[in-house]
Amino acid sequence: MLSFGVTILPDPPWQRLVELMQLAESHGFDYGWTYDSHVLWQEPYPLLTLAAAHTERIRLGLNVTNPGTRDPTVTASAFATLQDVSNGRMVMGIGRGDSARRVIGQQPVKVAEFEAACTMIRDLMNGRPVRWNDTDIELGWAKGRAEIPLYVAGYGPRVLSIAGRVADGVIIQLADPEVVEWSVGRVRAAAEEAGRDPSELKVVACAPAHVSDELADACEQVRWFPAMVSNHVFDVLSKHDPAGLPAALTEYVARMQRVRYDYAEHSRVGAKHGEQITDETCERFCILGPPEAHVEKLRKLEATGVDQWNIYLMTHGQEETLAVYGETIIPALAAEAVPPASG
Repeated sequence: MLSFGVTILPDPPWQRLVELMQLAESHGFDYGWTYDSHVLWQEPYPLLTLAAAHTERIRLGLNVTNPGTRDPTVTASAFATLQDVSNGRMVMGIGRGDSARRVIGQQPVKVAEFEAACTMIRDLMNGRPVRWNDTDIELGWAKGRAEIPLYVAGYGPRVLSIAGRVADGVIIQLADPEVVEWSVGRVRAAAEEAGRDPSELKVVACAPAHVSDELADACEQVRWFPAMVSNHVFDVLSKHDPAGLPAALTEYVARMQRVRYDYAEHSRVGAKHGEQITDETCERFCILGPPEAHVEKLRKLEATGVDQWNIYLMTHGQEETLAVYGETIIPALAAEAVPPASG
């Protein structure tokens, strides 16, 4: 059965993040995520602590952190601590670093370094001994707790393969079934090559969702998102032949000017760089329209292997989105997942 998550900006006032996490939990969401971009927004770890203290069931995590802006051993210790505070409800999303790195004048972490850090963090935060910086280290106090899953976020073949080799799942930041299917295929192939069971890896698809009969207005709410994705796609294209990538992922960036991207408007409705994005791309990359359109597209995503649909709640009408999902969309998909009674 498809699970549901929501990503909320760690934007002042901090009370708003806690309020929306509580509301998501009350509407049946399973996961509550937030960004880790410590200059653009507030520091997420105190906010996750507050969210853990003011919720009971919802699982909590960063979507996503990176192993460059903080020492990876610090990240592992922070998550192990939060696993204790939250009574076993943490999950880590991790990528190479975009806004958190670029706004302080750094580039994303190199791929080989990223894989080594993911492998180490996954063990260290779960109480297993590791070898790091030619030193044996262990969080002895973190032993014996529920496992914290680590999900790798990425678009390109090399990072998707890392997810298959060393992670518990993959985070794919868009809702285009064609691209998601291709991405899941790369992850599962890498898992199989590494001798792992591909079916055990979880797949999280993330994008804005806006429930509305007014498609033009809905596109204006989410135009920032494909622009954000384009930053990652430009990086992938600098390393890979576009012929080996899905056209649905690469063709739209040919119309874009990367220099127009302004991190001061990162993940903001009305961002000027979003003007480069067409309505057609908005519809492909997000989920827009009335509730039945959301249910239909979520069925398609589930068919590609998606286990969790994670809404980027950086749009207007946040309470309304959570309410419609909780009252209509989640129950509709849950009803389809329940087998008919025998007899």
